Amino acid sequence: MILQQLQTYLRTHSQTSLEELVCQFQTDADALRGMLNLLIRKGRVRKLAGKQCGSCHSCAPESLELYEWVNSDST
Repeated sequence: MILQQLQTYLRTHSQTSLEELVCQFQTDADALRGMLNLLIRKGRVRKLAGKQCGSCHSCAPESLELYEWVNSDST
């Protein structure tokens, strides 16, 4: 059931960070990565290259790990 909810969320928020997904679904980041990797293999989601915001290293890695919905006609 959460996989369907994740797809719906990504469809309505075309780009989102892993940190946002952890907060939204109150689920462990590694569990979400597993679901996101499944959606990546199916061609529905793509992982965007993580951007570096500076050299302070104080940002949570999950806030820089971005995902994008790429397929709007499949569920």
